Formats: sequence, C-alpha cells, structure tokens
Amino acid sequence: MARVVVDVMLKPEILDPQGQAVAGALPRLGVSDVASVRIGRRVEIDFSGEVDLDKAREIADKLLANPVIEDYTVRVEQ
Repeated sequence: MARVVVDVMLKPEILDPQGQAVAGALPRLGVSDVASVRIGRRVEIDFSGEVDLDKAREIADKLLANPVIEDYTVRVEQ
C-alpha cells in the first residue's frame, strides 16, 4: 500500500486565530521564546496500488484545501 501525505496550511498573509491562541497560551506554560505559531492539518491518503501523484494533487486542490486561502504540499511517504 502506498501513502500520500497532504499538508495544508493557511497562506502566510491569512490571519491564523488558532495559532495566535496557542502562541498566547505558551507563556503560561513557561515557554517564552516562540515568535509565532501557525496551525495546519495533515491528511493521509492510502492508495491500493501505485501512487498517482497527479490524482492526489487533484484531490488536494479540489477537496482538501481552499487554494484561495491555503497552500498545500503533496508527498509520498515511505
């Protein structure tokens, strides 16, 4: 079985309220040397045969990410 991993992140110019909330909570945990936090998501797609990266990119572009506000990367995981 072949696995493709799609990592989706908000574009740098898009405000990330979840990341800001985590960054704001870090000092309460004694962590003061973090400049910023961005939150994203990881999606794993298992292909039953050979990996089809073009199909995985199409899935990411049309279903998993909003290309207007999000960037994504697609990679094969061994």
